Amino acid sequence: MLRHLDAFIRDSKKILDAWDAYSDEHTGLDGWPYDDHAYGLRQSQRDAETAAAFETVHGGARHLLATAETQLAQLPSHAVQSRWVWQLGVLQDALDRLDVLHEEWRQTRDSLAVDACPGIPAYDDALAEYHAEAWSYLDDWASHGQGVLDINTAARHAPSTLAPPPAATTVRASGRASTVRR
Repeated sequence: MLRHLDAFIRDSKKILDAWDAYSDEHTGLDGWPYDDHAYGLRQSQRDAETAAAFETVHGGARHLLATAETQLAQLPSHAVQSRWVWQLGVLQDALDRLDVLHEEWRQTRDSLAVDACPGIPAYDDALAEYHAEAWSYLDDWASHGQGVLDINTAARHAPSTLAPPPAATTVRASGRASTVRR
């Protein structure tokens, strides 16, 4: 799951970079698009690509968050970044909202005409609306998901709570070393 999250973060950055390049090229100095329709279509493409990239993460996202919270609780305080707790909260809120939006999309899809499928305007418009509503929460995962990876890295490098404490070597006045366990 961590590899999927890492891939999503990389992919979403590429998607956002491509969007930013498009937006810069297709808007005036005032920030308004030259062609509202083309701009909206390209924005819908960004939203759909980001949603597709997140699909490999979505099913295991709650497990990733629970694991990160457990790891964070077990880390020594000097190894903890203050932003991590906040980032996990943002990710949890975003995931909760994504789940609600996904359920709403399923209900909308099920209420469409029997022949509604990809390529049919009613279906495509409803899906585009779902992607547009989900995009900011997906962007939260793209922006703050690195915190989950950082917590995992810190946990892997932290000393194990199961390992015995390290042996300390002291030198006696006689010059002979002895080992003392603390």
